Amino acid sequence: MKGVTVTMDEMFDVLIIGSGVVGSAVARELSRYSLKIGVLEKEPDVCCGTSARNSGVLHAGFNNKPGSLMARFCVEGNRGFDEVARELDIPYKRTGKLVVGFTPTDRERLLAMKETGDKNGVPGLEIVDRNRINKLAPAVRGEFALWSPSTAILDPFQYTLGLAENAALNGVRFFFNNEVTGLEFSDGIYHAKTTKATYRSRWVVNCAGLGSAKISAMLGMGEYTIHPCRGEYFVLDPKIGPLLPLPAYPIPNPAEGGLGIHVTPTVDGNVLIGPSSEYIDGDDDYSCTQQAMDLLIKGGSKILPAIKREHFIRNFAGIRPKLTSESEGGFRDFVIERRPEAPHAVNLVGIESPGLTAALPIAGEVIRLMQQVETFSPNHGFNPVRKGITPFRNKTPEQQAELIKENPDYGEIVCRCETITKAEVLAAIRNPLGVDTVTGIKYRCRTMMGRCQGGYCQTRVAELIMQESHKTPEEVLYSREGSYQFTGTVR
Repeated sequence: MKGVTVTMDEMFDVLIIGSGVVGSAVARELSRYSLKIGVLEKEPDVCCGTSARNSGVLHAGFNNKPGSLMARFCVEGNRGFDEVARELDIPYKRTGKLVVGFTPTDRERLLAMKETGDKNGVPGLEIVDRNRINKLAPAVRGEFALWSPSTAILDPFQYTLGLAENAALNGVRFFFNNEVTGLEFSDGIYHAKTTKATYRSRWVVNCAGLGSAKISAMLGMGEYTIHPCRGEYFVLDPKIGPLLPLPAYPIPNPAEGGLGIHVTPTVDGNVLIGPSSEYIDGDDDYSCTQQAMDLLIKGGSKILPAIKREHFIRNFAGIRPKLTSESEGGFRDFVIERRPEAPHAVNLVGIESPGLTAALPIAGEVIRLMQQVETFSPNHGFNPVRKGITPFRNKTPEQQAELIKENPDYGEIVCRCETITKAEVLAAIRNPLGVDTVTGIKYRCRTMMGRCQGGYCQTRVAELIMQESHKTPEEVLYSREGSYQFTGTVR
């Protein structure tokens, strides 16, 4: 939790490096055992990188090579998600998905995708005609399509937060703004040096995402290279949401290194267009470019012609940690390993799509590898349930009146676009992880995600952070270290 310190003589059983969706899943699943667990995260919050910047799709598993970890864990993660969503109180919808085609060659490729999915155990796949597309999603273009009924959409922020907050409630400690700069192993103990302190642990689990190759090298496995691949997105106004009840994808182009520019509804009613695909030199360049935006408009409009420029309210970029370079292309499976040169370490490298879907099965594999060395005693007090923030906007007038009666702060609107109340913002600030950045609050309760993108509510959120955290305006961060919003008094 924020503000938690560590003493020099303190010993952990497990240190997890990275708190994206996979690191948070590993933390939550390990908290089922009687272990002292810490999470080292270089950013001020969980879900600040790849896990927060994607399409928010629970994949079915028909794009992954049969027999691969990607395929096995994707199908397993999809199959078990209903129970997880109930436990963690996260919104998601089993919408199904269409992969559309237009030419005879497209049909052959869709048939090959269906065959792959059938081998992987994906349920219910079928090739459908134009009439069926009209019934499923009338505004989507395509002569035929691969229909995947088990595909779903979810909120990637809430999923990662749900995993991390549940882990914290079960005793896991999160240490933010702690970038790992060195790892040493001596006398059976890892010494993890960070920008803030040195932590000691019997086990280390590398879940560092874009930084996983660097951590791998610190563990003595320096043969991996991460090739950052940036994908840009557009966010569309909810007014177009009713036209797209499910994700609609083109046929993937392997040379582009992704699933192609697709259109995807969000659980909150927006529509996403993206991602583009561009290999970049650094792993922290989240720029949005005119060239990519033009490609998004062209690619998105081919599938959903109803898109208009007036629908566009925001753009953003994510970066995929790929193990293959642009020139190599092709397939590289997840790396999840335990090796003699790094005793008591589990190394995860190249966890890209479908990492969101596969997060919990990946965590299960990590624990399986660890228990090849030692048996963990169960934590009999483990509670798998995490309760999310009660939203005001989707309640009936009667339910809203009852919420206000119970807590008057539900009667004060902070975010007009999304109808987010003061009660929800305060609940977000008081979260179990203790985060107090503006985007940390945004991800927890959806302030600043409406049409005006924070034009009305951002300063109000900052004011509540100052009141709750006793910060001055100059101390309030937007997201990362150094992202200060105020430098002095303004009118």
